[in-house]
Amino acid sequence: MLSVVIITKNEAGHIARCLESISWADEIVVLDSGSEDDTVAICRRYTDNVYQTDWPGFGIQKQRAVDKASGDWILSVDADEVVTPELRSEIETALRQEGYNGYEIPRLSSYCGRQMRHGGWWPDHVLRLFRRDCGQFTDSVVHERIIVQGQIGQLTTPLLHDAFINLDEVLHKVNCYSTLGAELLYQRGVRSSLSKAILKAFWTFIRTYWLKAAILDGREGLMLSISNAEGAYYKYLKLLELQNRQSR
Repeated sequence: MLSVVIITKNEAGHIARCLESISWADEIVVLDSGSEDDTVAICRRYTDNVYQTDWPGFGIQKQRAVDKASGDWILSVDADEVVTPELRSEIETALRQEGYNGYEIPRLSSYCGRQMRHGGWWPDHVLRLFRRDCGQFTDSVVHERIIVQGQIGQLTTPLLHDAFINLDEVLHKVNCYSTLGAELLYQRGVRSSLSKAILKAFWTFIRTYWLKAAILDGREGLMLSISNAEGAYYKYLKLLELQNRQSR
């Protein structure tokens, strides 16, 4: 039995497409953290297993969703991701095989309408399919991952990811993720300065645009490199702000 788990908050623009793409699963579990749009209503059209709770961070929230599932296998997807019919077929084949307790899936992400093949975005192998009794999410507030005991295989058909639909979404996510990233760094004992924030932004741009060849993705490759640099800059600037606040 396969359970698909999704965490949501204000995903009305994405969630129907996602849910439609995994409507074939034996069970769908949605864990929402206070959506103010139609997300919950849309989800209830596809599953009765819709729950609402607080927001403790990505890792803990995704594990909460797993804990509410009953399937032997878990497929974790985000609200802005789509499982194609071809990926469904490969997943169903993988579930019938022996020897693996988890599978990585290549993820093909789009940025402002363009599927990105460079800049470190492809191939982006993410571990999303695993046996429930062999895997668990880390409790990281951001950049969570799944730890699986046993052999891990790799699928070949990509999971489609609408990472950023437009610039408004880019700016929103840069703001959110830079805040979460700064908090995580602070908890780890990392410290920052204005010069460090500037250098991190500069290096992030160079690495994304030149070293990881985002230049080959045209205009969107340049836009991605700049927004990545902005994310690094604001993350370390917010870390500096945290330091100053705590020292008062």
